[in-house]
Amino acid sequence: MKHEIIDHLFRSHSGKMVSVLTRIFGLSHLEIIEDAVQDTFIKATTKWQAQQPENPEAWLTKAAKNRVLDIFRTLKAEKKHVPDFNYSTNAIAINELFLDTEIEDAQLRMIFTACHPRLDPRDRISFALKTVSGFSIKEIASALLTKEETIKKRLLRARKVIKTEDLKFTIPQGKSLPERLNSVMEVLYLIFNEGFHSNKKEKLIQKELCGEAMRLSQMLLKNKLTRIPSSYALFALMCFHAARLDTKTNADNELLDLKTQDRSKWHFPLVELGNTMMNKAVEQDKFSSYHYEAAIAAEHVRASSFENTNWDKVLYWYQCLHTIQPMPSHVLTMAVICLQIKDYKTAKKHLDQLQPDNFAQRSYLYYGTLADYYTAINNFKKAITNIDLAIDTVNNNLEKEYLQKKRLRLLLE
Repeated sequence: MKHEIIDHLFRSHSGKMVSVLTRIFGLSHLEIIEDAVQDTFIKATTKWQAQQPENPEAWLTKAAKNRVLDIFRTLKAEKKHVPDFNYSTNAIAINELFLDTEIEDAQLRMIFTACHPRLDPRDRISFALKTVSGFSIKEIASALLTKEETIKKRLLRARKVIKTEDLKFTIPQGKSLPERLNSVMEVLYLIFNEGFHSNKKEKLIQKELCGEAMRLSQMLLKNKLTRIPSSYALFALMCFHAARLDTKTNADNELLDLKTQDRSKWHFPLVELGNTMMNKAVEQDKFSSYHYEAAIAAEHVRASSFENTNWDKVLYWYQCLHTIQPMPSHVLTMAVICLQIKDYKTAKKHLDQLQPDNFAQRSYLYYGTLADYYTAINNFKKAITNIDLAIDTVNNNLEKEYLQKKRLRLLLE
């Protein structure tokens, strides 16, 4: 039995198990539950060395059900608070909670718990990846460019808030739902973005993060309470971006920008799914930032070539986006678009509004755009100065190589 299969199953199945067990035993027993789920997978690793079961997921589900009863007996013996159901009804209640629809409901409850506004924003992503998606502490630290010790502290802090604030394992309703749902969508958006454009040194793309964000977004769309225009728009945005994932690098693992990507290799079924989602997203007139970002992404995937991109439309959508959500990154992108349409004066106005500190770890994007501006107006000395600053501040190796090739081309001008 290969450990890769166990790892894959743990990733895809543990979040379901933790969510269902939490629904049965409550958030106060979350640590015990996570330990129990891990024990189940350790048991699987040992048992499956000799022979893998025909249906591994069914085996794990059955093992999880048995673990429920083990935990129940342990907590009873320790006189800790446990759900008020007697042994004669245990099996029925547990079996019902392991139905597919109930598993999805439990996972959705866990997403809302992980993204609760009472939790520190920095802790929400870590907690969601751990409890809902089954990521290990090491994987979370790697994905978020953070030390494992920091992730441990974030998880402890989140659990402490859940206990002290007595947060409920529910899907909020009424007036509290919109704010809570916004928090959930923000976390899913950030998870997807980290996968789509990772800031890791050796790896530009983390498909597992993109896939997980999309899976969780789909869960929002399956529930009538969370199936709203902005959640459709968020999923559409993910579809449009995910369609291009396989073309962001070439066979030699070199970074390819939008201009040089092979558009024939874009995954057009995902584009079509994104279009379907956008049609649902615009059934009402109120548009979120996800609507505008999805509209921008749609313009790129519908263009037959980079040159045929409707840059005026892209610029318009960015202006709409910046109006409702002012951000330095939007101003920078508007500068990039102005360079494409050769409006160098307006591009410089946008750039003059910005400072490298506006972009933290991604300040190389600012310097790279400045280099493009100075290249466009034939000031190659300043272009090289700024491309050097971009190279010095970029973290990802593929992006560094991309910028170094750009510098070589500048030297030949």
